[in-house]
Amino acid sequence: MFTKYSQLKKRLSTASVATPIVIAAIYWSAWSYFFLFLFIATATMLEFYKLVSLKGVYPNKAWGVWSGILIYILVFTHVSGYLSASYLYVVIPVIALAFPIELYKREAAPFTNIAYTLLGVVYVGIPFSLIHVITFIQGDYHYEIILGILLVLWANDTGAYLVGSRLGKHKLFQRISPQKSWEGALGGTVLSIFVSYGIAYYLGGLHWGLWLGIGGIIAVAGTYGDLVESMLKRSLELKDSGETLPGHGGFLDRFDSFLLAIPFILALIKLWL
Repeated sequence: MFTKYSQLKKRLSTASVATPIVIAAIYWSAWSYFFLFLFIATATMLEFYKLVSLKGVYPNKAWGVWSGILIYILVFTHVSGYLSASYLYVVIPVIALAFPIELYKREAAPFTNIAYTLLGVVYVGIPFSLIHVITFIQGDYHYEIILGILLVLWANDTGAYLVGSRLGKHKLFQRISPQKSWEGALGGTVLSIFVSYGIAYYLGGLHWGLWLGIGGIIAVAGTYGDLVESMLKRSLELKDSGETLPGHGGFLDRFDSFLLAIPFILALIKLWL
């Protein structure tokens, strides 16, 4: 009981500092939002490459991180009207260069290294880049959309944690994450839908039906995103991806649900609109 209370206290302390900073940066302007998520995306990619390196894999960390940053910047400058879509084609040769670069490293498993280099870009870099498309979906920067998505993600996390830690008895996916339960997943789903409805009413930005759909996607894809990251950590025999955020682990622990949910949210919005 004491351990659970101590963990909850850490989570709340971190959230009380980080949450106002995140909300203020998103609300202030498109550029403060840009630099906020640039920092988060970079930290998350660095964390990912550090993790996989612990198992004797040697991805090209520098190339992977800079490729992810390039995609992030190009997508933002395109959707915000600074660059035409033609510049996005630069991404293709940049990613392709990961193959010839490996020739000069003389590693024992070059294609494994290439695979993990590209995985960091696809798994972390691209989802963070796609949030620009969502945030600028109506032509201009709409802080309500990205803020609303984060609020629903936090609600799903909070509902799952509170209900699961108190009432969780039936394991959701014991092989991958022994602590997750069906009760926790249900608690997260209910709170996600409830908060989505509140966002549709108070923040707007999107049709209320879309917000409810986003709530449903986050409840499902967000949970799977958490499980996918748990699968990665289990394969590496780790508990947390880092200790950057006390009570939450690392950036990858904090944004694992976000990474898988964002592509589905974008697809839903594009199909709806």
